[in-house]
Amino acid sequence: MDWRMDPCRCFRLDPAGPHGRKPGHQALAGEPPPQAWLQGGAPQACTPYCRTPPPSLSDPHGQTWGLVDGGGGGGGGGGMWTQTPRPAVQWLGGGLTSQAGMATARLDYVAPWWTYWLHNFPHFNFFFQSVDNTFKPEEASYQQSLIFLACVGAVGLGLSLLVLAVYLVCLCCCRRDMDEDTKRPDTCCVTWAIVITGLIICSAVGVGFYGNSETNDGVYQLTYSLSNANHTLGGISNLVTGSLGNVQTGLKQHLERLDEIFSTKPDYLQALRFMQLMVNNVVRELTAVPDISKANIDLAAIADQTAFVEYYRWLTYLLVLIMDLVICLAMCLGMAKQSRWLLITIMAFVVLSLILSWASLGAGIATAVGTSDFCVSPDKFIVNQTKDFLSADVAHYYLFCSPNLPNPFQQSLTICQRSLTTMQIQIQGLLHLSVPVFPSAERDLLGIQRLLNSTEFSLHQLTALLDCRGLHKDYLDALLGVCYDGVEGLLYLSLFSLLAACALSTMLCAIFRVWTLMGNRDKEYDDIDEEDPFNPQARRNQSMLFGGSPRYENAPLIGRGSPPPSYSPSMRTTYLSMTDAQIRHFGTDFQV
Repeated sequence: MDWRMDPCRCFRLDPAGPHGRKPGHQALAGEPPPQAWLQGGAPQACTPYCRTPPPSLSDPHGQTWGLVDGGGGGGGGGGMWTQTPRPAVQWLGGGLTSQAGMATARLDYVAPWWTYWLHNFPHFNFFFQSVDNTFKPEEASYQQSLIFLACVGAVGLGLSLLVLAVYLVCLCCCRRDMDEDTKRPDTCCVTWAIVITGLIICSAVGVGFYGNSETNDGVYQLTYSLSNANHTLGGISNLVTGSLGNVQTGLKQHLERLDEIFSTKPDYLQALRFMQLMVNNVVRELTAVPDISKANIDLAAIADQTAFVEYYRWLTYLLVLIMDLVICLAMCLGMAKQSRWLLITIMAFVVLSLILSWASLGAGIATAVGTSDFCVSPDKFIVNQTKDFLSADVAHYYLFCSPNLPNPFQQSLTICQRSLTTMQIQIQGLLHLSVPVFPSAERDLLGIQRLLNSTEFSLHQLTALLDCRGLHKDYLDALLGVCYDGVEGLLYLSLFSLLAACALSTMLCAIFRVWTLMGNRDKEYDDIDEEDPFNPQARRNQSMLFGGSPRYENAPLIGRGSPPPSYSPSMRTTYLSMTDAQIRHFGTDFQV
């Protein structure tokens, strides 16, 4: 049978089959059999045998079919289906072909090896019981396992403080047993220890800068992908809402006014009722599109919170890295100046940096392990999180985007597009037939045509946005950012924290040793004979002896028997206070 002589195939007015009513499909199954106009003007009801999908709404020449006057003039005579120069809509496999098309091959995601290594870390709760390593952040036992891993930093800090305490005790004991004849202790080992420690800290800082940058890049890629997906989902929601508003409000108002205008023409009223069925069909199919507004809100909240936390994480690590570099420079200055107050300041900052290093190590390990648990099986977690507002077939369609998976929206979009095309054909016929008889109907008919064009354009945009490739690309970009750059950066930051913590502990030991050496140096100065002419202290006493005047400080000794020099009052007082030992040494030549 020629499809142009069978409008049932053109309108896809299939009755409900034995499987019953499907959501968004067979929308007219419960309505009276619709009627279409045939050549000769007699309306004919569509019968249940019309179940074959139409081959096309356009012929090979790109023309569509519309209803025009069959020679009866403006009356209610016959009409016939003929070609109208309206752009054709292409169909493929019974469904609407999207502008982007289906992906020919899926870009597979493969988790990196380091995520599997971290995923296999032991997971224990607070009672030292093994916990499943599946990513379940809402469960208390899984949260306890991550906190247990974070306690590694606390254990490391405790061990470092214990080692420092033992070293201090040993240092004090060795200082008491030190040989008193040793005047100049060997500082070579301490100097080399500080130099090697500084080099290790500088190398660790370089690793930390790289890891901080990698982690920031990964998180930025995650937030950028979430923002893109959020924009896409927001566009889908807006298009669905706008299309429903056009169909439910605008079209129905025009149809109600046309129903009053065509009240005397049963044929035109029959066409309006048929268009009303098409409107209901479009509304029913658009309503069947899953409500993704909740996912839209969740993605926006996740992106904002992630960006907020990442900014302060990046800034904190940056300050810690800079502080470690300043500590190394200050340590070199303190060794050169031999300043006690500078060493005390350095010691305080070293202790602070040591605590921050061990804390960042624990937090980095826990975050890396938790992220790796997600990266090993992300699809399963997302399906479980979206099961309340997305069906499993829709979630799998976007997560896998495989050509073997059918588009869950294809049938609804196809029915909407065919319904809109059918209404366009009907409007073209009514414009040609009814306007000469009812001029007042032209305004509403043209309004319906504009709404149909706008709705059809929105439907094409909706088809492109609902295609899996856009959201699937954002999904893959987010996974690559988190699981590759993000986790890799966390590993480098953990390495930095470990190296810095060990080096800072060694630096503290070196500072304690330098402090004891400075104490020994002061003690050596106290033990020097004050009467030794080569002693700097004796030179200072000599200066005081001559009243602090450089005129007499470097004066040559006056030989015996020479006349005494003139004395200042201060010199005279000093001379009269000479002891008997000094008189025996210098003689009585200078006595008054």
